[in-house]
Amino acid sequence: MSRMSARRYLTALVSVMAIGAAFSFGATQARAGDVTEDQIVNALTPAKKPLTRGLSVGGEEAKPVDPAQQKFVTSLRGRTRGLNLNEREELATIAKDKPNIDLEITFDYNSSNISAKSMAAVQTLGRALTNPDLKGSTFVVAGHTDAIGGEAYNQDLSERRADTIKRFLIDNYGINGTDLVTVGYGKDKPKDPNAPMDPINRRVQVVNMDTKTASK
Repeated sequence: MSRMSARRYLTALVSVMAIGAAFSFGATQARAGDVTEDQIVNALTPAKKPLTRGLSVGGEEAKPVDPAQQKFVTSLRGRTRGLNLNEREELATIAKDKPNIDLEITFDYNSSNISAKSMAAVQTLGRALTNPDLKGSTFVVAGHTDAIGGEAYNQDLSERRADTIKRFLIDNYGINGTDLVTVGYGKDKPKDPNAPMDPINRRVQVVNMDTKTASK
């Protein structure tokens, strides 16, 4: 394989690996600036039912909506206070099979301000969430930190950072605030449990809850 062919192959492979596939907090993370609008849309779009055996299009295949789960998610829309532990865990359970993507969005040190180098990624997310293919869903914006620092501190920081992303999307892309549910998991759900202090654990995850209850 020529050097140029190998380089193109590696680039394509990295692009494919950037798309998260499950809410097990082990989905591959997309680096800020690398992810495209189409990648986000594809990752957050529920897969259509296969046209032929073994073939499907889109992200995670849509599953029937459980009325109790839908009621719970709907109850979180418009919340102005943080979720308690039981609510966070219930949301994680419901979201684990939903279409999602991890974004490596960084913030200023000890702050909830989006870093300059991550601004392009947040803007790409904003454009993706206004795509007609994603219209009609409620999205969870989940903040995660690494294990450096105390539990209470990281929990508060993850919540504030998720709220910052929500506010940015509302102010700059006209997304209805009740269509975005924010949650912080602090350092409780690391991407890499074997390296809890690794920067890879600092991320923002976006999940399409696909409840079809969002503002039209």
